[in-house]
This record gives sequence, structure tokens and C-alpha cells, in this order.
Amino acid sequence: MSKYSDAGVLPRVGVFLETKYLAHAQPVLTFQKFALSRPIPANKGQSIKMRRAMPFALATTALTEGVRPSAQALVYQDVTFTLNQFGAFTTFTDQIQDTHEDPVLNDLAVLSGEQGAETVEKVLIGNIIGGTNAIFANGASRGAVNTKVTLNTQRKATRLLKTARAKKITKILSASVNVGTKPVEASFVAVAHTDLEADIRTIAGFKSVAEYGSMQPLCPEEIGSVEDVRYILSQNLTPWTGGSAGGTPTGMVTTNSTNADVYPILYFGEEAYGCTPLKGQEAVEIKVMKPGVARFGDELGQWGSFGWKTYHASGILNQNWIVRAEVAATLL
Repeated sequence: MSKYSDAGVLPRVGVFLETKYLAHAQPVLTFQKFALSRPIPANKGQSIKMRRAMPFALATTALTEGVRPSAQALVYQDVTFTLNQFGAFTTFTDQIQDTHEDPVLNDLAVLSGEQGAETVEKVLIGNIIGGTNAIFANGASRGAVNTKVTLNTQRKATRLLKTARAKKITKILSASVNVGTKPVEASFVAVAHTDLEADIRTIAGFKSVAEYGSMQPLCPEEIGSVEDVRYILSQNLTPWTGGSAGGTPTGMVTTNSTNADVYPILYFGEEAYGCTPLKGQEAVEIKVMKPGVARFGDELGQWGSFGWKTYHASGILNQNWIVRAEVAATLL
């Protein structure tokens, strides 16, 4: 459960508001579902360290009879992310609460939950979108891109992942407000903007979620799969408007009527990136002040507020396990 403080609100109302906040946060959290998730440790400074053991090299040298081989070292790699705090609040008056026909606190919990979730989701995307592993639908740079995603684009991405020994995703964060994972069928995941849905559905071999049979979608935003990649859509993965310098695009989405907008698709495997989760104990603090309580500066108790704040840290753990494909979107 999240940390909660109030002024003039019954405890059971506070618990309801926390649950309402987190319930409306979870559907927006696309990328957090697939991250290596580590809760924020208390009183441990303003950074969080994620550690993984490095794979052993293959032991291809034959042993010599009676000769003890050299011991191999267990090596760990640390990746450190800086914690940042985010939050916002809304004020309302006693008259709004007493006379307004809408359930104000309920609406504030819903809207704040969506705001908080989209905030940390955009921050997470910003921290992983600039990876060094990039491919382009055509050409060798963003400035040349004016072609939609194809099966060949996907195969380039998965070839890089497989060459780097990236593991397919076999578990994701559960949809509940508590920290936990659930097993899923092994696959790589690709997340793309909703503008690319039509192009993804035309990739050779595309199978929609409705055709899965016994296989369950990873989340409601999943639209289907191609070979060993499952496609998920997110409005938060925004394009670089006018990012292509490859001349006037033919039949492609463009904002400035001159250059094609360039859309990223992130292909990744397990533990490619990590973050602190927006769920679990003390993940988010809900602050509620109810009107009617006299306070310094508000001696008549005319004002109340609903606010939230959270800490977040995220970033890429292995550059070779996440590939950014840059493509254009077909104009419909």
C-alpha cells in the first residue's frame, strides 16, 4: 500500500483513494510491466543500484590430466540510476465539496492516478529511448527514414537481440497494485506508437490477439504478434515530427508537409532496462487536505487539496538487449 497522509479525511476514505489512484495508474504503465523492477530502499541516498552477474566465457580449452585449471572469477556489473521526485496537487474549496454534484475526491484520485502514471512512464521512456543500438527502415540515419516497418525491419532487430544473447521475456509485472510478477509465454516484445497499428498489422505473418487461441495477451494494449515478437501500442512513445530529411515523403505521415515524421519502435528482451515500480509499499504518497479544518493561513477551513508525489529512477541495463527501430507511418 502507498504512503498516505490526510487532514480531516477518515482513514477508510484514505485507503479507498490510494487504491483508486493506483488502479487508474496501472493501465497507463506499459513499459514498467516489462522492466527489471526494484523497489526504492529507504534511507539509502538519492540513487539506486541494480546489479547483475556477468555470463562466464565458454570453457573450450581441454583439461590436462592431473592439472588444476585456473579458477574463473564471478564478476558483477553495477548500473546506477539517480532518484528524482515528481508530484502535483489540486486545490478545491469547501463550497465545491458541499455543493458540487460530482464526487470531487473520487475524480481527483482518478485524474491524479492517470497523471502520475503517465508522468513516470514518459520519464522512463526518455531514459531508454536514446539507446546506442539503432536500426532504420531505410538508409543509415534518422534523416533518411521515409519507409514503414516491415518484416525485414523486425528481423534486423531480433537478429541483433539474438546475437547479443538477449533472453526472451518470460515474466512481467502483474496487473495488481502490489509488486509481483506473472509468467508469460517466451517472446521478445516490441512497443510502438498507436499511429503504427495499421502498418504493424500489414507485416507479413502478423497474427492478431484474436487468433492466439490458448495464448494470453501480455496486456490490453497488445495487438498481435509476428514470429517471436509481440507488439504493444502506447501513445506515450511519440515520434520525432519532421525527423526525416529524406525529401518530401510519399504517402507517409508528416507534420510539416516536407519531412516524414519518424517513429521509434523499441524491441527488447528480458532485463534490458530497469526502474523503480509505481506500486507496492510507499511507491507513491497521497496527500489529502479536506476543507472544513482550520489551519494557519486558512483559518476558516475554506480550502482543501489532493496531491501525489513519488520517486522514480530508470534506465537501460544492457544496451545490446534493446533495439530502437526508426520508421515512418503510412498516411491513411
